[in-house]
Amino acid sequence: MTGREDDPDADLVAGAIAGDRAAFSALLERHYDRIHGLAWQLTGTRADADDIAQDVCCALVERIGSFRGEAKFTTWLCGIVFNACRDFHRRRKSLGGFAARLAVLAGLARGPDGRDLHDAMWVSSAIAGLPPAYRETVVLVAGQQLSHAEAAAILGVAETTVSWRMHEVRRMLAGKEPAQA
Repeated sequence: MTGREDDPDADLVAGAIAGDRAAFSALLERHYDRIHGLAWQLTGTRADADDIAQDVCCALVERIGSFRGEAKFTTWLCGIVFNACRDFHRRRKSLGGFAARLAVLAGLARGPDGRDLHDAMWVSSAIAGLPPAYRETVVLVAGQQLSHAEAAAILGVAETTVSWRMHEVRRMLAGKEPAQA
């Protein structure tokens, strides 16, 4: 259990768990940009990040009671967002993107807009070209500034695996021999 002094969100979390709507609202307001930013980094599009962030915020209403303080609130929250993105990718892969493309063609959903310039840069970047396990690790460690231990807990791997992946990413991005994924 982390102590209250270790987690700046401890009082708000305690209030939210107790049913204090203002505390829950303050938590969402404080962390929405983190939720959306991580979803954007993991999906690569603003539209997908918008959907995932909304889903995560709605799910937090029910899930806040399951927070036990075994990690910082932000680490626990990143884990929820990370898993939501993984689920999103699984669903999208299983449908092959057909339904989404059809919805855009039928005018039922929006296509890419001018705000997606960042998306294009992300897709063409070296990070986007990394194998998924490495990309996920970099997003959590470099993008979300989590410790190797926190990233390992979210990814379900050993802390040494996170350290090794980060080392390999540095080698890959430096143009050295790539690692096998």
